[in-house]
Amino acid sequence: MVRDPSKPLRMPPRIKVLEAAGAIADGRVIIEESNTRIRATVVGSDGTRKYRVVVERSGNREIRVYSTDNGTRFRGYIGYPIIAVMMVSGLLPRNKKIEEAFKDIEWRRLNETYKKYATVMEIVLRRAETRGVTRAEVEKYINRVLRNLEGHRVIYDPALGGIEAFL
Repeated sequence: MVRDPSKPLRMPPRIKVLEAAGAIADGRVIIEESNTRIRATVVGSDGTRKYRVVVERSGNREIRVYSTDNGTRFRGYIGYPIIAVMMVSGLLPRNKKIEEAFKDIEWRRLNETYKKYATVMEIVLRRAETRGVTRAEVEKYINRVLRNLEGHRVIYDPALGGIEAFL
């Protein structure tokens, strides 16, 4: 079932903040147009998927979004491609050290192999620790991003996807 465009998207699973940071570090976020409406492509971690993303500020902390990722369209939460685009465009905070700690992670393979975000989170946190980033630093960053995201009313708007939204 496609999202009801009148309802705000739910907050994402915590791990999606890290997946977005990793996408930025990997150079997988390509901004195509940036003004009041930001259009971008976010390439999946294994390179086989490309997500179309549109982020548009519509006033007073409301942001209208479109994305072809499953978390956004079918599960009703703010997917990592939207988070990544919001980070790159300055709408959400970034942290270069955190981004680098989550670079080159095969998110899709991990998610499909373990099928539990808690298990994948443990794996990627251990990897971040080997790269010099503590769990406390990661948790503090996730909390900061989610608090900022909670300050926005994020509405899924399929009209922003144009004809692509109906394919």
